[in-house]
Amino acid sequence: MSNSSAAAVSNLGALDAAHHLHPFSDMKKLNATGTRIIERGEGCYIFDNHGKRYLDGFAGLWCVNIGYGRKEIAEAVMRQMNELPYYNTFFGTTTPPAVLLAQKITSHAGPNINRVFFTGSGSEANDTWFRMARVYWGAMGKPTKKAIIARKNGYHGSTVAGASLGGMKWMHEQGDLPIEGIHHIDQPFWYAEGGDLSPEEFGLKMARQLEEKIDELGEDNVAAFVAEPIQGAGGVIVPPATYWPEIARICKAKNILLVADEVICGFGRTGHWFGHQHFGVEPDLAPIAKGLSSGYLPIGGVMVSDRVGNVLVEEVGDFNHGFTYSGHPVCAAAALENLRIIEDEKLVERVHDDIGPYLAAGLKSLEDLPIVGQVQQVGLMAAVQLAEDKASRKRFEDKEKAGVTVRNHCLENGLVLRATGDRMLFSPPLVITHAEVDQMIDITRKGLEHAWKVLTA
Repeated sequence: MSNSSAAAVSNLGALDAAHHLHPFSDMKKLNATGTRIIERGEGCYIFDNHGKRYLDGFAGLWCVNIGYGRKEIAEAVMRQMNELPYYNTFFGTTTPPAVLLAQKITSHAGPNINRVFFTGSGSEANDTWFRMARVYWGAMGKPTKKAIIARKNGYHGSTVAGASLGGMKWMHEQGDLPIEGIHHIDQPFWYAEGGDLSPEEFGLKMARQLEEKIDELGEDNVAAFVAEPIQGAGGVIVPPATYWPEIARICKAKNILLVADEVICGFGRTGHWFGHQHFGVEPDLAPIAKGLSSGYLPIGGVMVSDRVGNVLVEEVGDFNHGFTYSGHPVCAAAALENLRIIEDEKLVERVHDDIGPYLAAGLKSLEDLPIVGQVQQVGLMAAVQLAEDKASRKRFEDKEKAGVTVRNHCLENGLVLRATGDRMLFSPPLVITHAEVDQMIDITRKGLEHAWKVLTA
């Protein structure tokens, strides 16, 4: 690196420390250690401003499904920029990309979902359905149905409503959350909380907490239940097979809306277009984002079932909600091209039939290590649970140290993973090759072996 290049790198770091507040960061600590500056991406790899290459085992933030550097997206964006860079969808107007994108999304959502309300992010999408559910019940003559039930350790964004819907106490501690009307039940995390129950028994027990909470609050006071098909930020927690069918049964029996948060699980990550399809349930509302555009431009939305959509159209009148960038034409153009690539390259089918099973086999090979307590995987969404004693499911006392030790060793060796406590999370681009999976597993194995030595020394 030339002296001038080194100076430029150093200057970027100084500017970042002086002017840029990062999300979910302790800025005092970050400024002391310095930020990692990522300059470019290609396929499944990212490159920092020192030229170091990393295999991105996390697809950015669960989202770069088609990989980096797809010129087709850039060209679609440029065409739309030149034609119409922006117009709103207020006041009786729309744009061709917004219309076509809504149709394309619903073509994969099943026969009972035929409408989309566009937002700029997954957090905005969760705020949107929150209001939409209450407006729906008001139009149905049930204005007391306002309470929302969600799950502990669930994640639904970081806006006021989104963070309230999420069940993470450390988020609730800032900003006096959750807001009124949101209630939480336990998560279906068998490894940590299942005790002596079988996974199947535990799944039913956790699902039936929803029924108990509805009875406690009163059916006429509950609007909806929201959950991620597979918990993402909470640790890629795959619920037991008994869980989701029982949740769907309870929602139907108790007449509350079922909301599946598809922000992470949607657009092929689970080997289906949407995560709820993997579990065989049909939601009434489903927030989406991330893989919708593979992160190339910010866009989100809410998929709306006919049950809710028909009432919004026929009974509500003005739905007084929306955003300047709802259905932004350039973002919609990027998303349309992204979905075309997913379709044409059969990436959903590839995850289901080929690369998902290949990743599963690679991760299963890690189970011979004493530190690996459990592997959970659906499609290209997986977690390796760390354990101090795998036979008894005993976890390390310092869970954060355990996960960070693995993560940092992998990062030093050119692999980006995420650690949520003592769970190592995998969410690579859907285009990852067999050779790249092999590389990911090899580096992970070395990281796990290193952590075992450190943690048991």
